This record gives sequence, C-alpha cells and structure tokens, in this order.
Amino acid sequence: MVVPSPTSIMIRTKKINAVRIPTIDLSMERSKLSEFIAKACEEYGFFKVVNHSVPKEVISKLEDEGTEFFSKTSLEKRQASTTTPFGYGCKNIGPNGDMGDLEYLLLHTNPLSISERSKTISKDPIKFSCAVNDYTEAVKEVACEILELAAEGLWVPDKSSLSKFIRDVHSDSLLRINHYPPVKKGNDNWDPCQLQNSNKNTIGFGEHSDPQILTILRSNNVGGLQISTHHGLWIPVPPEPNELYVMVGDALQVLTNGRFVSVRHRVLTNEMKPRMSMMYFAAPPLNWWITPLSKMVTAHNPCLYKSFTWAQYKQAAYSLRLGDSRLDLFKVQKQEDSHLVHASSSP
Repeated sequence: MVVPSPTSIMIRTKKINAVRIPTIDLSMERSKLSEFIAKACEEYGFFKVVNHSVPKEVISKLEDEGTEFFSKTSLEKRQASTTTPFGYGCKNIGPNGDMGDLEYLLLHTNPLSISERSKTISKDPIKFSCAVNDYTEAVKEVACEILELAAEGLWVPDKSSLSKFIRDVHSDSLLRINHYPPVKKGNDNWDPCQLQNSNKNTIGFGEHSDPQILTILRSNNVGGLQISTHHGLWIPVPPEPNELYVMVGDALQVLTNGRFVSVRHRVLTNEMKPRMSMMYFAAPPLNWWITPLSKMVTAHNPCLYKSFTWAQYKQAAYSLRLGDSRLDLFKVQKQEDSHLVHASSSP
C-alpha cells in the first residue's frame, strides 16, 4: 500500500482551502447578478444562494415533516415503500446495484401525486402535502429566477428559454428528502437497515452528477456534502441551514452546449449526528426535446450533443451505474467516431 507523503497531503490541503465556493446574493443589482451566476455555473457548476425568497417557516415545516417520518419504526416507514421509484427507499440508489448508507423519500412534485403518496407517509396527509407543495413551489420560483438570470448572463435573447422547461405544468421535477443516520466505524447496523462494510465505507451517497436541469439543495446543520472541482479536488461544503445551494445538472450542460458543466458530488456520513437534506430536481416534461440553444452553437463552438427527449435521457440514466458519465452516450463526437470505426471495418 502506498501511503501519501505529509508534503503531498499538505499541498492538497492548501489547494482545497484555496477554493472558495461562490456565494450569490439575489438582492444584488441584476446585471452583475446574471454575470456572477453564469461565471459560477461555468467554473464550478455549483454555488450558494443567499437572500433567496423561500420563507424560513416553509423550510422548517418540511424539515419537521421529514424528521417526524424518519423517526418512525422500520415497519412504519416501509409502509410508504412502493414498486415505483416514488415513496420510501433505503440504501438502494437506483436499479443497478448502487448502495448508500441512507434512507429517503422520493416524490414527484405534481400535487395530485403528492396527495396520493402522502396517505402512506403521514398520519396527517393534508399537513404533509401542504408542507411539500409550499416548499416545492417556493424553490421552483428560485430555480426559475436563477435560470432566467443565467440566460441573461449568456446573452440569450429570450430570458425564459431555460426556465420554461420547468415552468410547464407537465414538468417532471422531483423532491427527494435524504436522511443519513450516524454511522460509526465498526458499527454493524442502524435501524432500519443493516450496513455493509461499515468499517470501511463512509460514503452515504456515491459520486455522481444530477441528470436534471438544476438542483436546489438545502440541508440541516450537519456537514457531509462534497463537490468535485474540474481538477478532481473534493471540496467539503459547509452546512448552511438557512441558505440554498444550486447545482448544474446534465440537461443544463447540454442546453448550454457545454458552457455550463454539471457538478459531480457525493455525501459522506457523520459518526455523531444525523444529516437530512432536501433536493428539488428541476426537470422538463418527459416528451420535451433537450438540445443546445441556438445561441450556444457557433462555427467556433459546434454542437457537442445530439438531441434527445427527457424521457430518453432518464432511460439512459437508469440503465447505468450512479457514477457513470451518462452524457458520453449523447456526445456528437462519440457518434461520429462510431461511424468512422464502422466505415474503416467495412470491406
């Protein structure tokens, strides 16, 4: 086994400490704001938002609902499990064997879907539904505002060219509430699920990028989230219960023709305190086409991705492992290379 030298560890630590996660103040003057958002999306694909419009009581009500649900017994929580992706889940992340030391609730943001799902989640389904609907509507407005500012920062003529994808009534946006119980090394299990290799694995949610357009994330005061820079450095993100974090997703990378890059991230478990996070995944309707905006395609910057519907991309994402690079399947260059290989191999 190769042990890193103290010098290399110090250099890496200095590099990590030198990275400053961008902070976007939504009360700033609009032209500067759009410029800063575009720059943050280009350089990190990630930033913190302060002075946002989501009321604290809306955040706290949803957090209270999540805390109440995850404090239930294993049997009670499993009553909210289904064969669909929605409802309660534990450890299984997707259909391809990815595992994490967490449990979660996954909900479609359609109010009718929330109302139906809440019947198995809460003893007071109306109260739960209201908390979820109020939160998703509030963060949706933040997401739309950010996308419109990003479009302005890119000098796209129609500022709604990005936000319209998630404003549509048939949007496929999701809400996910993750709960990471404390995981101590050497501890064999936690309720409700047994851990695997807990003495070796401190990963609560493995490295990945989000497939949607934009993610709005809020967590409690327990850390664990890390983002990867373009140079492969893992940067810890300090918990900010009153603020929001924004992540660029794969679909936005395509819409901007690679100008914005989706951020890879992961979550580490905490040995002492439970972490709970709430993610709003802003997505278009299933049948909407995702293709680079015309403004983003020029002779010097040709189209990098072939067009696809959101349903096609979801299907591709679910066919791969969590950490796989899904966008590689849709790169124009990959498609052209394939044609060249077939041409060279033909008689």
